[in-house]
Amino acid sequence: MATYAEDAQQFEHPSKLLASGSVQIRERFVARFGEPDLHALLLKRIVAGNIVIDHEQVTRNFPEGSGKLELVAIYEVQRGKIAKAWFIPGTRTLDERP
Repeated sequence: MATYAEDAQQFEHPSKLLASGSVQIRERFVARFGEPDLHALLLKRIVAGNIVIDHEQVTRNFPEGSGKLELVAIYEVQRGKIAKAWFIPGTRTLDERP
């Protein structure tokens, strides 16, 4: 939470509000980071002024089972903190079951 502004907002790109303010963002993080297999691999980062774009491969537990998800995260940084974040989910691949 130290990287987010108190009044930050998170969106599913382009404009679906997921969370607004530190309380709601913290609730999302608590739920997500509670997943035992959660892991994000940063594939590429682009920084242009106050915009940071990350391309990640995220391992996590979906309702259908464990798997991977490609994700693009776009962060707008103001005064050294994330003011807005947009998430673009990509391809989801479930792990093969034995």
